[in-house]
Parts: sequence; C-alpha cells; structure tokens
Amino acid sequence: MHIDFVDQTLRDGQQSLWGLRMRAFQAAPALPYLDRTGFKVIDLTGAGMFQVLLRSFHDDPWASTDFLIQGLPNSTVRAGMRTISVIGFGFVPDSIIDLWIHTLSRHGVKSFWIYDCLFDMGIMHRVANVCLAASAQPVPAVMYGLTDLHTDEFFAARAGEIAGWDGIETVYFEDAPGVLTPERAATLLPAIKKATAGKRVELHCHNTTGLSPLVYIEGMKCGIDILHTASRSMANGASLPSTEAMLETIGVLGHTHGLDVSMLEPVRRHFAEEAEASGYETGIPNEFSLLPYRHQLPGGMTGTLKSQLAQHNMEHRLPEVLDEIVLVREDLGQPVMATPFSQLVGIQAVLNIVAGERYKVVPDEVIQYTLGHYGPLMRPVEPDVADRILSQPRAADFKGWERPQPTLRELRQKLGLTISDEELLLRAMCPDSDVDAMLASGPPRTEPRTKASELLAGIADLVQDSRSLRQLRVTRPDLSISLRRREPTPV
Repeated sequence: MHIDFVDQTLRDGQQSLWGLRMRAFQAAPALPYLDRTGFKVIDLTGAGMFQVLLRSFHDDPWASTDFLIQGLPNSTVRAGMRTISVIGFGFVPDSIIDLWIHTLSRHGVKSFWIYDCLFDMGIMHRVANVCLAASAQPVPAVMYGLTDLHTDEFFAARAGEIAGWDGIETVYFEDAPGVLTPERAATLLPAIKKATAGKRVELHCHNTTGLSPLVYIEGMKCGIDILHTASRSMANGASLPSTEAMLETIGVLGHTHGLDVSMLEPVRRHFAEEAEASGYETGIPNEFSLLPYRHQLPGGMTGTLKSQLAQHNMEHRLPEVLDEIVLVREDLGQPVMATPFSQLVGIQAVLNIVAGERYKVVPDEVIQYTLGHYGPLMRPVEPDVADRILSQPRAADFKGWERPQPTLRELRQKLGLTISDEELLLRAMCPDSDVDAMLASGPPRTEPRTKASELLAGIADLVQDSRSLRQLRVTRPDLSISLRRREPTPV
C-alpha cells in the first residue's frame, strides 16, 4: 500500500510532552521543514492550546494560529473539535460551536476531527455538517477505551454510521490512552475497516505502553493506510510513534510513502534543542507496563496532569493520583478516557487525594456528568457515589437543567456589539481578565529563540570589530550580564 501520514508534532506531540505550552516562536524554525515533508495533514491546534496560550502566556491564540498557518502554506492544517463545548469543560451553545468552526476555517483550518466520547451520534453528525458548511472537511472520530461495555461490535457500528454520513472522506480511530493491544487490534481494526465500506481510516494511537507500532502494523494488515505520528523528539512516551521509526517499518513491510525524509532531522533537532532550553520533555520510548491499562490516562492528559501537579509542588503524589483515577473511573461508569472525561476523572481523583475524603469536594462538571448532561451514559454512576455527588449543594442547580442556546445576536448584546468574532469567542468562553491581559500584552512573540552559540558568536564579533570596546553590559529587570575586556599580561 501507499501510506499517508498525519503529523502530530505541533499538536498532540507537544500536548503529551509539553502540556500544550508550545508558543509560536518555539515552533517557528521547524515550520518550513514540516511544510515540505509531504504530510497528508498537519494537526495544528485546538481549544486546549488556545486556553493555555491565553491563560499561561497572555498570547493571542488567533494571532499565534495565523502565524503557524502562514508558515505552512503548502499544508492542510487541522484542529480538534468537541461537540458541546470548546474551550474548557463547560457547555457552550450551538451558536458558539458554529462560530468557532467558521472562524477557524476563515483563518485557514480546513480539516476538523470531531469527537464525542459518549457517542452522541446525532450531535456529532450536526457538527460534521457545520464543518461542511464552513468549507472544511469533517473527520469524525471513534474514541477507543478498554471497558466492559465497548465491544468490537460497538465501535464498528459507530464507525459504520459515521462512514455513511454525507461528505465524510475518512473515519478517524483514536486510542488516546495507548491501551489497544495488538491482539485486540487484530479483531477490532478489521471490523472497523469492514464497517466503513471503502472509506479510508486514520489510525491515531499513543505509544504509552510501547505497543502502538505493533497496533499500526495490525492496522496496515487490514488495509488502514493513514497513520498519525510525530517527529522523534516529540514522539513516544505519552505521545505517538515517531515518523522516523514508522517509515523504517513500512519500508520493511514493502509499503511506500510520499514523505521527503531529508526534512525530518531538522525538525527533530530543533524540538530537541527547544525542549532542553525550555525545560520540557522529549519523547523517550516507555518500558512496557501494565499500569496504563488500569488508569487509561490519555497521552495529552498525562503531560497536562504532570504540569499541573508540578505547579502545586505535588508531582511526588502522581502515583497516588493514578491509583485514585482507577477507582474514580470505575465509580463514574467506565467513560472512555479522553477529553473531557479524562480531565473530569483526573480532577476528581486529585480532589479526593487533597481533601483526604472521597467526593468531599465535587466539581460542577462531575455533577453534570452524573446527571447525564454531557450525553447518554452507557452505565450509570455507582449508586453510593452518585448519592454523594448529588448531595452536593450545587446539584440542585443542575437538576432539570438544559444547555442554554442564546443566539449570536444575544451574545453580542451581552459581550459587545462591535468586537470581532475572534474576541467574542474568547470572551464567551474565558475570563475577561485573561482576555484583557492578552490585549494589553500586544502581539505574541514569533521571533525564534537565539541559540547560546549564536549569541556568543555575535558578542565575539562585536568585541573583535570594536577594538576600543572595554566593557559590555546587558541588563533587563531580572538579569544583568557584564563583560570586561581582559588586558594583556605584561611580558
């Protein structure tokens, strides 16, 4: 077969390893190489990246996205899309969902992967149609989870339904926790391929246990010919398999590809250097472990959880949190562990550990999930746990609650009649204080970081060219560097 690749370096790779903290200037030097490699699609952004850029750095996520897309003029770029929420885990009206898709499309995003881990197929179909109306290609996803409830037949039936929708060219299968084994893949993936009736299937599996390359081989055996990978320095670990390793594998198997392999090393080298400069992880293949099959923490959530625990000096309690995640996931009816449910389970687990009592503190989102507001539950929450959750004072506010559906006109009257669609979206989903800080900070940085070797070479040139220069001082509020010319030692 001829194998196509979807690159995940800039989105899921950095989400899994860097906690979505990649800024425009950190990606800039790699863009020309990624653009010329020949990927079918480059997965570029999503609501989570918007939120981190806005909240953590006060970077304008729209301007950052524009910069990245301008650096990828020959590539089709993609964004992730949930069905009833965008930024954060709160619900948003359909008017915001639709405006989000149309606005991203105007900025150059022409491919959207769409997912709903509770498989509310009607809502997913509606969002796919909105993508088509926005002149973008919808790629609906079947999200894998290792549960007692989701059988091969269940997943195949959903894949078959998606393949029958108008305008669908490919069906996306994702194993976010990286817990699909080659043995299960040998039965599941052929069932999905058969159910999709000739449509192409994309395979996206995190390499959490080190087995996803074997899963990819099983996928190719049954005719799956689109693989998701990342540059080696942003692959493996909680991320996906590396492009470099998969190219070797498909070559051994006799398959072909259209990638320019000379473009791969500059990307690998750049992100390895950038990770070292920023104190972030690079991808290292994990040793096999059975633990991920218990907690099923997605690759992207792994990076985010580690980052959040470190911010509160709790990184040493990660093993406790992982054990509690196993229990909470069972309590909540074995949801598929991907956004937002991996976050709901993870946050509840952290709260249970910190509070010292299970379900003493319960976020609104867990209450809403228990009441079915996120969609139909395949299995109800455990009765005793549901009683504790629904005894929270906030539970009364959500009984009989329905997702508000204000129009854009109503939202503009509330948020500002003259603001742009981009600002309207941010203000509708994010605190005004974050948006105000972003506007005050000006355009995001896009100039790449100067390497230490280049900086030293520049200083050496300056000193060499200015024989009369005796002292050089560089100062900023938090740093001062002073260099003094050394006088020659008398003979």
